[in-house]
Amino acid sequence: MKLGSGQFVYEEVDGWGEVPDGWNIVEAPGVAVDSQDRVYVFCRSEHPIIVFDRDGRYLSSWGEGLIKRAHDIIVGPDDSIYCVDDWGHAVNRFTPEGELLMSIETADSPADTGYIWDVQKEVLRAGPPFNYPTGIALSPDGDLYISDGYGNARVHKFTAEGELLFSWGEPGSGTGQFVTPHNVCVDRDGTVYVADRQNRRMQLFNSQGEHVGQWDDIWWPCDMCIDSDNNMYLAEVGGIFMGETKKPEFDNPPARITVRDLSGGILSEWGMEDPYGSNRYFSPHNIAFDSRGDLYVGEVAHSYPDGTTPKDWRVLRKYARA
Repeated sequence: MKLGSGQFVYEEVDGWGEVPDGWNIVEAPGVAVDSQDRVYVFCRSEHPIIVFDRDGRYLSSWGEGLIKRAHDIIVGPDDSIYCVDDWGHAVNRFTPEGELLMSIETADSPADTGYIWDVQKEVLRAGPPFNYPTGIALSPDGDLYISDGYGNARVHKFTAEGELLFSWGEPGSGTGQFVTPHNVCVDRDGTVYVADRQNRRMQLFNSQGEHVGQWDDIWWPCDMCIDSDNNMYLAEVGGIFMGETKKPEFDNPPARITVRDLSGGILSEWGMEDPYGSNRYFSPHNIAFDSRGDLYVGEVAHSYPDGTTPKDWRVLRKYARA
């Protein structure tokens, strides 16, 4: 079945990404691709980083004992691997083989924002890095932008060496405020895009953290990436489980993938109008593309949305460009 429209038409590759016998990805909240089209899947399993070639053949795995809980992953221009560990309150940089190069972490003293996992779920005040960080992006100059999005309501800017430059944001729904800033992306001109998930919008900032724009037609954005033609690929987790009970509510927008220009206009989109139809469920959490324009989507299932996904659901998908 072909998905999308116009010049952005894709077809799902069935069975892509086979792991060794006895392994289970469990969840794939992060996926990234390096310069050789090796695909790094950030898993919530015994094997945090599983590496595939572009045809889905298993290559290697690493990260055991280094990650408390996977959340986001990107690849830098030199093929360094950056991983966001939300439960570890950390961002780590590795070689492609898994050697730790740098760590920014506050595991022993997370920011005091009033947020306590599964106890006090509202961020009461903004704080310094980190309290359950969620996403990371690199600027063209090599600076790091990190969304501190579960237990905080801020974006932090660091140097390439991990020195904090400044932070911005506070809890709320006003301009420059956030409720679960879930991920961040930077274009070639240095504009910073923040997926303000629970506010159902994308906020745009300059490199100094000053607000420069906003997109409002977003269905709970989770992750985004930008190609060389300035097209943004956006994973929108949808609202079918975002009610007070976190049970499926089918009158809310479904999950979808959108391709947009950098003014926010939709160039192509696809999703699932009936997520439970034919034993299917769709909650895209992370998205990446390779050198041929094929897309890779990582999904979460058991931790979000509260285990309502079928147990046999595939959480890793590849879409080949038609």
